[in-house]
Parts: sequence; structure tokens; C-alpha cells
Amino acid sequence: MRKIDTRNFSRATRTTPKEINRQIVLNLVREQQPISRADLARRMGVARGMVTPLVNELLEEGLIYEGSTGNPPRGRKPALLHVRAHDRLALAVDVRFSQTHVMLCDFSGRMIALERFATPLVPDALVAEIALRIRRMLGDHRGAGECRGIGLVVPGMVDRRTGRLVHAPTLGWRDVDLGGALAAELEMEVHTERDAIACALAQMWLGPKQGSAQDSFVYLTVSDGVGAGVVVNGAVVRGHRDAAGEFGHIPLALDGPLCSCGAHGCLEAYTSTTATVARYLGRELVSRQSYADVRETGLTVDDIVSRARSGDAAALAAVEASGRYLAVGIVAIVNALNPARIIVGGELVAAWDLISPLVHEVMEQRALTAGAAATPVIPELADEQTRLRGAAALVVAPVYAAPAIG
Repeated sequence: MRKIDTRNFSRATRTTPKEINRQIVLNLVREQQPISRADLARRMGVARGMVTPLVNELLEEGLIYEGSTGNPPRGRKPALLHVRAHDRLALAVDVRFSQTHVMLCDFSGRMIALERFATPLVPDALVAEIALRIRRMLGDHRGAGECRGIGLVVPGMVDRRTGRLVHAPTLGWRDVDLGGALAAELEMEVHTERDAIACALAQMWLGPKQGSAQDSFVYLTVSDGVGAGVVVNGAVVRGHRDAAGEFGHIPLALDGPLCSCGAHGCLEAYTSTTATVARYLGRELVSRQSYADVRETGLTVDDIVSRARSGDAAALAAVEASGRYLAVGIVAIVNALNPARIIVGGELVAAWDLISPLVHEVMEQRALTAGAAATPVIPELADEQTRLRGAAALVVAPVYAAPAIG
């Protein structure tokens, strides 16, 4: 799904589909609302007569509506156009190792309802619990609008052709059709996506400031797992087999701690929430059981950050070590992809003031050029709804995305 750049676009001609112009109008209304037909025509550089049939088509389809009237200096007051988002709904599901979140929202990303529960480690049990929550949520908000689908975010690699979860290391699952099972259970369309890509989609489509259609950035998520959503020119980079962006599994040391993927020395094994907690406790990650043992302590990264701020030297050392390893991973992304910026999300971001100097120090030491070393690295403070907004975007974005041509 590629965004349309409403500041730099080419209109359709006689040899290209009218659908392009229709989508340009829709996106202009979405980004500039409320807006009049005359202003739409001016922004597109065309006569109003060309815009009117496109607006009428969008009105008939219920994608936009006429709201309040404008106040021009003279002449008749124009009806202003708005995108119809308030009664078009999406269900967003974010599956994590520890908890699963289910949100009902409208097409602007405004939350209507939210539920959380401990993630069952058996796929069938997870599907049953999600379906139970969704049925209850839709029943409780029956009059809110029409639900257009479910966006499902999972902590692992997804086959885009089939929607199957190919491999979720933190959950220990391979080749699981969560989306298909959920779709069959609820008789609704389900769109499945990897968590890091969902975070990037949230930035593009439903963030506080929606990203430019020509944007190129990386969203690096550091949580139970570590991964990246890579966006180039307003489109997500997926790779030949849909596995692009797995920077969490770049090896930092071949004989390092065990990673949840089964290999040793991955970036994730040094920077994930479990790795940071294990470092503080003085434990080694040598088996899946060792991961479970660390999680059973109930200690969180937030706890460690709080202790670091209170003068606990071991906590500060654990946080700083994770920050330094994270910086090495960030430099690898900068040197490999040269993005316009890197956004970092996840629990470790709560300690950004403590680790930011280390990140910049490592970037200056290891980036290949001064320009690369100056790449903005932007923390996104912990927000459980980032991935949920990304899940909602799986339902919302196709409505506004540029049409496929050719």
C-alpha cells in the first residue's frame, strides 16, 4: 500500500485510470478537511467541473460527507467536505508474548473500546479468546457504526500471500494460521501483519502527524522481540520472502547469549526486555527455560529504569549496556539503509535520557559518513496503542492507498 503525496502528485490523463484522480481527491479531503470543492480544484490545478463528479462519486459511496458551510468573503457559502470516519469502524488486535490487546476504533484511529488479557500460548485458545472479546465489544457498541474488518498484529514473520504466521520466536510458534482461524470463527475479513511493520504503518496512516507519502524511515521496536519496519518512498519494504526488517537477528557475536530464534548472539538477545532484565539479575540466557525463568520473576524494564534513576548501580549498568548494544544495531541500519530518520519504540525508550548519549557516541564512532552519523534517532515514548493503530491501519489504509497501476 503506497501513500499518495498530496503535495506532489500527477493527475490522471486520458491514458491513465480515473481512479488516480479519485484517490487524490479522497486524500486531499482527508488531509485538509474541512475543504470546499473550489479549494479541491485549486489544489489539483483543474477546473471545478472536473472535481465535482469525483466528489459526487465519493459521496455516493459514503467515503466522504458534506458538513458545515464555509464563510467566503462574498458569494454563496460552500458546503465543506469531510472524510467519513466516525461510523466506519475497525477492530485492531495486537498479540504479544505477555498480553494481547483488542481495540475497537473508528477510521481516524479514535479508540472506542479496549480490552487486554494474558496471551494463551496455544493458538486455538488464543483465537477463541480474541473472538470472545470481539463479539462482546461489538455487542456493547452495536450502534457505533459498521465494522469493516480486523487488523491482526503478531510478533513474527508473516507470509503476505497466505496471511499465515510463519515463525514467531518469542511464542515458539511456526506455520500458524491465526488470521484464517479468526476469520472463520467471526466470519470477518482479517489482515495479518508483523508487529514492526504495524508500527511503521501507524506512523504513516494513523499517527499524530501522518507521514509524508515520500517518506523514508525505519521504525525500530525493542520489546519482547526486536524488529524493524522499513519504509521507502511511502511504501513498506517487505523483501522477496516477506522477511525484510528482521534486524533483531543480526548477530553481534557468534557465541553470545541464546536468542529466542534459536541462534546465538543476535541483537535481540542483547537488547530485548528479557535480555535487559536478565542482565540486571546476573543471569545468562542459555535456553528457552532461562527465558521463562526471567519472565517469571515479574521484573520489568520499567522497574529497572526506575531503580537506575534511584541510584541502583546494577540497574544503571544493565540499562546502559542494552543502550550501547542497541546503538550498534541502529548504526547497522544507518549504514545499510541510510534512512531519513529512525524511530525507536518499546520499553527501553523510557530510559532514553540515560542511553541517548551512548547512542550518539556509537553512531559517531561507527557510522561511515558524518551525514550518516547525524541521522535523527527519535524515541517514541511507550504507547501500547502504536501497534494497535498499525493493526487498524491494515483495515483503513487500503481505502486511501494509491491504486495499483499496471
